[in-house]
Amino acid sequence: MTGPRTLSAVVIEDDPDVRGLLETVLGASGFDVTASATGREGLDAVRAADPDVVTLDLQLPDLDGLEVCRMIRGFSHSYVIILTARAEEIDRLMGLETGADDYMTKPFSPRELRARVAALMRRPRHFGTEPEPSQVFHHGALTVDADRRTAAVDGREVALTRTEFDLLLLLARGPVRVWTRPELVESVWGNAWQGDHHLVDVHVNNLRRKLTESSDHSWIMTVRGVGYRLDEADVARDPS
Repeated sequence: MTGPRTLSAVVIEDDPDVRGLLETVLGASGFDVTASATGREGLDAVRAADPDVVTLDLQLPDLDGLEVCRMIRGFSHSYVIILTARAEEIDRLMGLETGADDYMTKPFSPRELRARVAALMRRPRHFGTEPEPSQVFHHGALTVDADRRTAAVDGREVALTRTEFDLLLLLARGPVRVWTRPELVESVWGNAWQGDHHLVDVHVNNLRRKLTESSDHSWIMTVRGVGYRLDEADVARDPS
């Protein structure tokens, strides 16, 4: 019998004090931590370690942190938490639009960081566990496969981040209901989330844009003042 899988994290941070603090906080939370002081070193570490979580500073000495986030998203499904001194809303929105799962400003609370990481790690993951019954949801030309964690439109796979897929899967599982922003936050980020519910809007807009690029259909409807739901197309669960 094999033991529990070791969690891993990559810290990309040029400030040695903050880098050391992040190593301590994540290490105490059970992560095997690799720390990098530059964007290029961080990218190499993410490729080598295939970590569960990446913390990423935006102000790095060699590469812009947003570009590093885009590059990570090109080859990794790790959860990315941006940790930066940039507190403007436009910076937060740009960080989330490039594929980050969460965004925290410095100085940050180690306790809040642990809570947010724990919320990310509570999302369903499938590492060597017994497979659950097949869950494939069909919504017109849109197919969402919970087991393979893939989404496709007319048979063409759509590249989604973990957060975007989690949101889409939730909507596909309850397509006839309207999901409020607080419900989506609690289901996807967990009840430890202490940030702005506007985060949902950013991720839904990214998700909608990617789905629309694969067809002329937006798929996700906004219910003004409430939240989101899938459109009126018939939805069926794969009988297999």
